[in-house]
Amino acid sequence: MQKKLSTLAAVAFALSLSACGLLPDKVDETANWSAPKLYSEAKDEMNSGGYDKAISYFEKLESRFPFGTYAQQAQIDIAYAHYRQGDQPEALAAIDRFVKLHPNHPNVDYMYYLRGLVNFNDKVSIFDFLSKEDATERDPKAARDAFDAFKQVVTRFPDSSYAPDSLVRMKYLVNAMAQYDVHVANYYLRRGAYVAAANRAQNAVTEYRDAPAVQEALYIMVRAYDALGMKELRDDAARILQKNYPDSIYYRGGPIKADKPWWRIW
Repeated sequence: MQKKLSTLAAVAFALSLSACGLLPDKVDETANWSAPKLYSEAKDEMNSGGYDKAISYFEKLESRFPFGTYAQQAQIDIAYAHYRQGDQPEALAAIDRFVKLHPNHPNVDYMYYLRGLVNFNDKVSIFDFLSKEDATERDPKAARDAFDAFKQVVTRFPDSSYAPDSLVRMKYLVNAMAQYDVHVANYYLRRGAYVAAANRAQNAVTEYRDAPAVQEALYIMVRAYDALGMKELRDDAARILQKNYPDSIYYRGGPIKADKPWWRIW
């Protein structure tokens, strides 16, 4: 009896395999689409928020029609679709690939601008603006990468339509990076690490001279040098603070707690 059951099981298994072989492969609906048709469908998917499908279509377009403007535009759109998805690594990889393949492309300025946007929005969502988190307290690596990308746009493509916005974002990022150094300097100051506090504040003053955070950085230097007994350096920092910020809030006993962080504009 057991032998018969084993035989029946083997036969059933064989039949299932043969049945699988009879099933037709999944049909690719895009198999006979032209390049314009494939691109149009990909754009429609992206415009409606179907980024995964859009990327799939763009990749098929690039592989089937590797030469010409459609393939190049598909590479640009792939990077943008990943950016809209919030997939930073894939977006940056797609951007780097395009820049290497087409360094003289008419739209390469946009790719540098997009690289800046990808880093500028690193780990930022619309909900972050509803919270009380200060964006300048995050690790500034993404901000530095964004700044470098926007700087490429401004310096290499001064006539680009993306240059004015890049310049505005660079100014914001300078302020953010300066404020980050001040956050760190304040951290050291509160814990009695006065040398580290003075050095970090000095970095903000040296690197970001026109940033709003410089005023606070100078004040931290005054306090840190005073705690260290370095009167000459303390007086130098105080003199610079007074000369550049004669109405500084720090002459009135320290910063006033604002209702909202300096980087908010509403």
